[in-house]
Amino acid sequence: MTTATTTSGTKSAAKAVCWGKSLTSEAIQRLPVENVQDYPRPPALQKVPQRVKIHFGGRLIVDTEHALRVLETHHAPTYYIPPSDVDADLIAAPGATFCEWKGSARYWTVRVGGRSAVRAAWSYADPTGRFSALADHLAFYSSLMDLCQVGEAKVTPQPGDFYGGWVTDNLQGIVKGGPGTRHW
Repeated sequence: MTTATTTSGTKSAAKAVCWGKSLTSEAIQRLPVENVQDYPRPPALQKVPQRVKIHFGGRLIVDTEHALRVLETHHAPTYYIPPSDVDADLIAAPGATFCEWKGSARYWTVRVGGRSAVRAAWSYADPTGRFSALADHLAFYSSLMDLCQVGEAKVTPQPGDFYGGWVTDNLQGIVKGGPGTRHW
């Protein structure tokens, strides 16, 4: 495995990308090599064949085989979880954003026991067109959770403080979000 340069110009194992990792018969829980520069624009919506898990506040709050993901050029995939597969209190948080592809997003504070993460998740109540399957599904900022996993892969956050993609070691290419990349 070799590392690739992130958009900030640093080389980091946490944000390393894999070049040519061989896949085995256990590939269903391992992620295939993908290049974010090959992802489409407009974005695509896909079912996720791997189990997705999220840990927060000392608990496993998501363990699902029903996640969806959005793939967009130069973005790490964003994973969306059915609300029935989330075991945490979700409190409406102030503010909203608008995505040209999915519509208006609302934000949620995630609470487990005495621990809270403000604006740690978002959802689309009425997503547009081809993204209608995302209705009320929740996406989580991995930077605000204790641990996120896709199959066997541990997630690191997409660079920057705006995008909520999940970076895994199977990704190749430059993931936007670092300084100077927000408006590509």
